[in-house]
Amino acid sequence: MADVEVSVCGLKLRNPVLPAAGPPGRNGAALIACARGGAGGLVSKTVSVTPARIPTPNMAEIRCGLLNTELWSEIPVEQWVATEYALAKESGLPLIIGLGYTADDIAKLAPRVRPFADAVELSTHYVGEDPGPMMDAIRAAKQALDVPVLVKLSPLGRNMVAAAQSARDAGADGLVLINSFGPCLALDTETGDPLLGGEGYGWLSGPAIKPLAIRCIFDVARQVNLPIFGAGGITRGIDAIEMFMAGASAVQVCTAAILQGPTILGKIAAEINSWLDDHDIPSIADIQGRALRRASERQSSRDFVHPILDVQACTGCGLCETSCVYGAIHVREHKATLDPQLCTGCGLCITRCRPRALRLH
Repeated sequence: MADVEVSVCGLKLRNPVLPAAGPPGRNGAALIACARGGAGGLVSKTVSVTPARIPTPNMAEIRCGLLNTELWSEIPVEQWVATEYALAKESGLPLIIGLGYTADDIAKLAPRVRPFADAVELSTHYVGEDPGPMMDAIRAAKQALDVPVLVKLSPLGRNMVAAAQSARDAGADGLVLINSFGPCLALDTETGDPLLGGEGYGWLSGPAIKPLAIRCIFDVARQVNLPIFGAGGITRGIDAIEMFMAGASAVQVCTAAILQGPTILGKIAAEINSWLDDHDIPSIADIQGRALRRASERQSSRDFVHPILDVQACTGCGLCETSCVYGAIHVREHKATLDPQLCTGCGLCITRCRPRALRLH
């Protein structure tokens, strides 16, 4: 059986799947449910000096994701310190405490949460291109705490690599990539009303943002030598595998844990284990950063790339033929045929082929 235990920023995790800061970790009881659901570690909902006033409705399922107007914790920090953190610590799992937002806020909050924190996670969703406020918050946390300081970066009007470099330079011990994306808007077509309260704008999460998260992890991992927790669109073990290959060391899950409950965390961890076993790979470390290495190899070769067809594996479903706008693939007698003279190497058929009868050579 593969080894799915990981150590990230000195945190020993029984598996690499954690809830992300948000509703799955809204209080101590919810965090205990995540632990029982199979999480490898815990991340609490972000607290600030005053409780949030969250508009209602504040969450809506849409195709390929979720829109939300969730803010930081609506529970006062006094309650977190008095009861919620201690309850979460009863799980025996490492606890990462979410803190926000300014340097002054962090300076006030950090000493209060220190007895419970195995690490802290600073949210920077309010930061644009100017890294100054983020760097000040990191320095405040580092000055007040002797535990790892993680920084969650949002892909909103900023150069992610530059932001990660600034976080590193300010003393961050690790990164979380990415936060939800927005603002976005979805409407009820029966009434024309926004699905969410307040101004109606929301932040997009779930499968729709996974390719964006993968790109950010990939770009940052190539240039910034800090551990990365991947977040954004993970619903299955294979999504986590993709993030490990892009350079992540562990992952965080929010939307899937909201829509499917906390047991999805253990399910994802089990699927990671099964994938590793099926591929005879002993540990996550053996695939971490694989995409970075493969990208370097492919950039050094400018040969024309076209798919190879495994006729025996072909089921004749016809998806490749339907989507080949160049007319290079046709299904004859329930088997695909490929005309290399017409193939342009676009690669779409490879990603659509369910039995993986088409692959790169």
